[in-house]
Amino acid sequence: MRSVKLLATVGRAQDPFPAPRLPEVAFAGRSNVGKSTLINTLLRRKRLARVSKKPGKTTTINIYEVDGHFHLADLPGFGYAKVPGSERARWARLVGSYLEQRSNLAGILHLVDGRHLPQPTDLQMRDWIAASQIPFMVIATKIDKVKRSQRATRIRAIAEGLDLPSLDHVLPVSSETKEGIRELWNEIRGLTDPADPAESAGGES
Repeated sequence: MRSVKLLATVGRAQDPFPAPRLPEVAFAGRSNVGKSTLINTLLRRKRLARVSKKPGKTTTINIYEVDGHFHLADLPGFGYAKVPGSERARWARLVGSYLEQRSNLAGILHLVDGRHLPQPTDLQMRDWIAASQIPFMVIATKIDKVKRSQRATRIRAIAEGLDLPSLDHVLPVSSETKEGIRELWNEIRGLTDPADPAESAGGES
């Protein structure tokens, strides 16, 4: 990994997004699912994406250019019960606008907490993704917190809970142990450079 730069921070549906110059991958997930921590781990940065113990802190779409090769969009966390209804409505408008406008959106990484079954808001996000017809992968975070003897059962439950075509649509990862990080890079490279499947691991070698 050579360079990461912030292109834009978008907080309202009417605000402009950066030009769709490169393929873009969006990270979406419920509040406190470990999205910011995973992005920091993936990009080998400690504080690129803000990490907070209090859910609901990320309220904007932050778009980064990675290595001059692709864009990474960090969507605001959703599903935090203590966020006012007006804020949830703003989030829906913002993300809806994003999904409609980003002609360069190559894929969506839908993060779910690997310790738990999908929540109603996860199902809502799954419906949004299905309606957009954009390639996606479900990322089961914090998998190190699940006993190895229980992981296969948990992955199957997540796939069935989200009505996914197969278990291949669920990738278990851990920011703590780095499990699945290489595979996640392979997924991102496949989405952003499908003509060259041999390019993989995004500098993890």
